[in-house]
Amino acid sequence: MSTKLYVGNLSFGVTSEDLQEHFAQAGTVESAKIVEDRDTGRSRGFGFVEMSSAEEAQAAIEQFNNQDFDGRNLVVNEARPREEGGGGGRGGNRGGGGGNYSRW
Repeated sequence: MSTKLYVGNLSFGVTSEDLQEHFAQAGTVESAKIVEDRDTGRSRGFGFVEMSSAEEAQAAIEQFNNQDFDGRNLVVNEARPREEGGGGGRGGNRGGGGGNYSRW
């Protein structure tokens, strides 16, 4: 059964392909995905790697956690399941606030 890993503190230049190649050193990579900003398409500095077994996932954690990759020390651990509800969002006050603006 595959195991998903969280990989944090990634350099913004790292691609999903780079991540897959790097983690392949520890075993079979089922998938690798860099999380990107929805608006800009830029890396958010973290991603997920799915290893084909729990043993390979543990080997990847031991091999890569706190190790340099592209100039940054990676944070690698088993990914936690997403929590229900919540959701990101840009909420906040959308009200139009007064202010001292004169009409033209």
